[in-house]
Amino acid sequence: MDYDVKDLDLAPAGRRRIEWAAREMPVLNLIQQRFRDEKPLSGLRMSACLHITTETANLARALQAGGAEVVLTASNPLSTQDDAAAALVSYFEIPVFAIKGEDNDTYYEHIHAALDHQPHITMDDGADLVSTLHKDRIELIDKVIGGTEETTTGVIRLRAMAREGALAYPIIAVNDAMTKHLFDNRYGTGQSTMDGVMHATNVLVAGKIVVVAGYGWCSRGIAMRAEGLGGNVIVTEVDPLRALEAVMDGYRVMPMAQAAPQGDIFITSTGDINVIDRHHFEVMKDGAIVANSGHFNVEINIPALEALVEERPRRIRPFVDEYVLPDGRRLYLLAEGRLVNLAAAEGHPSAVMDMSFANQALCAEFMLGHADELEKTVYDVPQEIDEQIAKLKLGAMGVEIDELTSEQEQYLASWQAGT
Repeated sequence: MDYDVKDLDLAPAGRRRIEWAAREMPVLNLIQQRFRDEKPLSGLRMSACLHITTETANLARALQAGGAEVVLTASNPLSTQDDAAAALVSYFEIPVFAIKGEDNDTYYEHIHAALDHQPHITMDDGADLVSTLHKDRIELIDKVIGGTEETTTGVIRLRAMAREGALAYPIIAVNDAMTKHLFDNRYGTGQSTMDGVMHATNVLVAGKIVVVAGYGWCSRGIAMRAEGLGGNVIVTEVDPLRALEAVMDGYRVMPMAQAAPQGDIFITSTGDINVIDRHHFEVMKDGAIVANSGHFNVEINIPALEALVEERPRRIRPFVDEYVLPDGRRLYLLAEGRLVNLAAAEGHPSAVMDMSFANQALCAEFMLGHADELEKTVYDVPQEIDEQIAKLKLGAMGVEIDELTSEQEQYLASWQAGT
């Protein structure tokens, strides 16, 4: 079996952490049990470009239980948990191509290694696998029947490809499932991002001015958790509806140019480029901390920051680089501008990834069964899958809900009744 991980000696620790994560993933465990009995993915080759974490390991095990031949590669150079990668190779015979801290060339070499698997289904987090396949490995596209996409940034890229007629096979936008973005993006990103900031810096959030760029589902979660820790939250936005919602939620809203001189901690999560730019760095206070929780490291204009300083940044703590400006002010960039929640912490809690990865597993099964009916575009997760996952999650949590009576169903389906 071909693979490339940091150190197989890390495998025992990785296996224990995979087992620990599985305790908080009851929905995926139920799917894995059914997959093991029914083998709905038998003979299917799958290449998955995801954050290689203990939660992802449990998804890979579920897909493998369903009969799929799975190969994993990282979707970010800093997000791999090396012990989990080693355990997948050593104990579960799942090829992994991922090393935390790999350079850009190695990152893409690993993506190509995953594509060498000649997948029938791609599973992506950020669409790097899909874009590489379409640009550099087009000879493999005829073998692909479909794919899934995990994150907002990737869905944006894929919808752009579909609009331009460049998308060569159907893809399900797992990110847009209600049981994904309402929980993973909000509660998962919120908790894990603040965990990453605190783990990297050990600063006290209480009393700090925290500037959150964007107010989509991820940023909402970050703002909520920063406020819960005692932070004084400012939100910046370009969308008037989201900005209005942030105001109604009790946050101060202003342009980044106004927030830049005020903030103590800056966190971006927008999916766009240069959200924090040179003119923002030029007015930030001494000691400002800048972090990103969006998928790519483009939200903070790092080349512009580097152009402002005369000396190379100093690594003052793991995942904390100190940039000293000519006037003596110090700015601190976390995790090289990459996903701070995965680079400097462990990423989303297992309980929330349970629903996200349940969507991935069930959508792969759906894709296999409906590939002949789907066009070359981006699809929403079928509502019945979303509802099934929600019901399974509630059941695992011991929560019961009401059911409509026949009378109530008839009332909701009719129009005759009035006041």
